[in-house]
Amino acid sequence: MRHSYFLALLLLLTPVVDFARETPGVESPAFTTVPELSAGFDLLYRQRFAEAREAFANWESRNPEAPFGQVAIAAGYLFEELSRQGVLTSDFFLNEKKFLNGIEGSPDPERMSHFRDAVARACELARERQKTNPKDGEALLALTLAAGMESDAESILQKRHLAALKSMKRANGYAKELLAQYPDATDAYIATGIANYVIGSQSGGTRFALWFGGIHGDKKLGMEQVARTVENGRYLRPYAKIILALAARREKQDALAQRLFRELSEQYPDNEQFASEYVKAMSAPSGN
Repeated sequence: MRHSYFLALLLLLTPVVDFARETPGVESPAFTTVPELSAGFDLLYRQRFAEAREAFANWESRNPEAPFGQVAIAAGYLFEELSRQGVLTSDFFLNEKKFLNGIEGSPDPERMSHFRDAVARACELARERQKTNPKDGEALLALTLAAGMESDAESILQKRHLAALKSMKRANGYAKELLAQYPDATDAYIATGIANYVIGSQSGGTRFALWFGGIHGDKKLGMEQVARTVENGRYLRPYAKIILALAARREKQDALAQRLFRELSEQYPDNEQFASEYVKAMSAPSGN
């Protein structure tokens, strides 16, 4: 099988206000942009991984009951490993063997151990919130992203494809439940978008078999959903740009890939990977 990734869409103010009334005085990463967290993700996209996790840990220490702090820490470890393994590149995405089967070799065991610990703690905190309110938006966002990251790690890094599918299905379910109530939890759209794209990229026979297991996919819809995160995401907007640009390369939508990689390289000039991918995209003829 393959991988998933992560989220976004339009602002609807009423759910945000309602949630704020339920938890007055608490920073809400699901429905507002927290500057410290935003700065941490900015460091992540600049490949300053240790500094990013330090920023996340500092925020988490002041908000120990908020599951998003552990989600961000987990994202820091996963994004670093994906970057180190060359996953977020056209060399990986355009290689069918790698795209279908995952990396060659094994991920860094210490980094993956830290990743799993953070995911487990995020899920524990989210479920604790759900004891008070099963539809808690912060909890559902944390569960969505945690399951989505687990699916990425299992399929791409660990090559445990059946487990990855189960995690992907969980992420998709949490995302749908969250977005039905809180369309403003924009980063969650990446879970549904990537699930749709990944499953939709399977062979016809595989998609047919997955359909009977309740797992559906649609590449076009998946790219549209990831594009919503590109437009309105809070923390995962650059990540969504990476995924959409690489998907565009796969679908020969070269003009879209060129625009997105140009924007990424301009926003993060110290990230050589974005500059390299922009050059590669520009070497392809413009498509749709």
